[in-house]
Amino acid sequence: MGRDGRMDGGRTDEVMMRIVDALYALPFMFVVILLMVVFGRSIFLVFLGIGAVEWLTMARVVRGQVMALKNRSFILAAEAAGSPGRATLIRHILPNVAGVAAAYLMLTIPQVVMVESFLSFLGLGVQEPLTSLGILVNEGADDMDMHPAALLLPGIMLAAIIICLTLAGEKYRDHMAGAAGR
Repeated sequence: MGRDGRMDGGRTDEVMMRIVDALYALPFMFVVILLMVVFGRSIFLVFLGIGAVEWLTMARVVRGQVMALKNRSFILAAEAAGSPGRATLIRHILPNVAGVAAAYLMLTIPQVVMVESFLSFLGLGVQEPLTSLGILVNEGADDMDMHPAALLLPGIMLAAIIICLTLAGEKYRDHMAGAAGR
């Protein structure tokens, strides 16, 4: 919010986006390896590392939605009526951004599954006694000559999960877009 109470990009927005840009510049694998070396291996750190990278795109999506909303007539009317910036944010901006954020979150889940499987495939993710599709694919690749099903079954399952989650996310996004148009 600016000095006059209106919402604008402002210094806070500028600082936050420069932080996001700086974090985008860090190689993802470097962050995960650093977390594993410093704190030891754990499933919590794997998902903390994935979350540390995945929220960056969500921040950009939400920011873009807020910037698009700030010049809409209902926001300008609320500001003209003297609504405080925080009240406008809570009553008007957040409810309008929530659907887009939820839809984008649904589309992010398949990506997280893929990243976790990739990390586990490399041996940086889930550790025994837990298992992951990435570990099963890795073990199947080792035994591919004698037991091709050991590679094919987890690979097909991983692909099916990612495709189903992506389709569910797209359906939810389309539903949210249809609900916004009503």
